[in-house]
This record gives sequence, C-alpha cells and structure tokens, in this order.
Amino acid sequence: MPRYKLQIEYDGTNYKGWQRQDGLPTVQGAIETAMAEFTRHPVIIFAAGRTDAGVHGLGQIIHVDLEAEWPLFKIAEATNGLLRLKNHPISVIKAEHAEPDFDARFSAEKRHYRYRIINRPANLTVDLLRAWHVKKPLDVSAMDEAAKLLLGLHDFTTFRSTECQAKSPIRTLDQLDVRRVNDQEIEILTSARAFLHNQVRSLAGSLKLVGEGKWTKEDLRAALDAKDRKACGTVAPACGLYFMKVDY
Repeated sequence: MPRYKLQIEYDGTNYKGWQRQDGLPTVQGAIETAMAEFTRHPVIIFAAGRTDAGVHGLGQIIHVDLEAEWPLFKIAEATNGLLRLKNHPISVIKAEHAEPDFDARFSAEKRHYRYRIINRPANLTVDLLRAWHVKKPLDVSAMDEAAKLLLGLHDFTTFRSTECQAKSPIRTLDQLDVRRVNDQEIEILTSARAFLHNQVRSLAGSLKLVGEGKWTKEDLRAALDAKDRKACGTVAPACGLYFMKVDY
C-alpha cells in the first residue's frame, strides 16, 4: 500500500480536539471521512501530534496508507473539496509520497508551537477565538527572561495535565522565546522533540503571571522545582495555541 505524507491546516475552534471520538466532531474524524469517501475504502490517518479542543494547526503532519496509487494533486483536491462541501475549516496544504517506514509521529525530530496573546484593553474582533485576550499590560522582557530558566532537560510535572498519559514527565525544551510582535500582540515560540499534555498552555499561563508582575522568575523556577501540578499558574486558553510545524 502506498504511503503519503500530508500537511494539514485547521481551525480547531469547533472541534473536540484532533483525535477521533465517536459521535463528536474532531479533525481526524473529518479528514478520515472525507478521504474514505473518495478512495472508497476505510482510511486511518496518523498525526505528528494530537491537539486539544480549540487548538489550531498550521503545520500538522499526517501519514496515510491508501489501497491504490493516487496523483498527489488529486489527494489534496478531492479531500479539500469534500471537507469544503461539509463546511469543515480544514485543508490539505501539501501532499507528498512517503517512504514505507515514514511515521508522522515517531519519525519526528522536533515539534514547534506558537502561542498568541493580544495585549490590549479593547475587545477582540478578528482575533476572537484566535488568541488569548489579556487586558493588563505585560512585561515581555520579564517573561522572556523567566522563560529561559525552563530550557533544557527538566521534570515538567508541574506543567502537564493530570490526565497526561506520557510515561515520563521528563522533557527537553529546546526553545521558549517570548517576544512582542507589535504594540498589541505577544507571541511565545517553543520547540521540543515532544511535549506533555497541556505543557505549552501551562507554560504560557505561568509566564503571563510573570508578565503581570504577580510572579517573579524565581517563582516560576520554584513552580518547576515543586514537581506538583498544584504549583502551576493559570492554564492559558486553547484558542491562542497553534501547531506550527514538524521537523523530520
């Protein structure tokens, strides 16, 4: 069976996350249904990472095995047409042939996320459900300085969901940068080989407390060292998180 690698973009607002769930709208479920319709056989797709409800994807990568050879343009065109017909804000950006041993999840060397904060008093309009609205001014320099304490190999128990299924809380964080995009927008850029459930949103929420002056960088470090979920600050809302790309 030929294997294909696809780049997927999606607005996660109205989905119960990536992973297929019976009777619930999910990104995986929508794509599999669309692909099964034009290939005329059941389809199971495998993703580089499973995003939570409300999280968006710009560079999600999947692999899929099909029973017959298909032109790459036809895979993208047919899938997108059926998704559009059912009003799914999901799109196949690119389709490629993949080696038989390529695995979207296990072949990945690094995953990249972006978290968006709109930092202004005025209500959100075009960025509603696309970013975290924080009205109080944030000290971006303090946030970035504190973020650097979390780089490297650590036990991130504090910053993972109690429902996280990973066998170990140990992760190596390769990047955690906080920077101002313009006078209203702040972005948090992070990358690692793998993340824990809710890790990025937990980090973003705790860094926001630093930006507000409610926490110091020492408080953030103490939260990390506590290895206790109760020590985590606010968990940032899903709407500001974007799965940007995957390195292979």
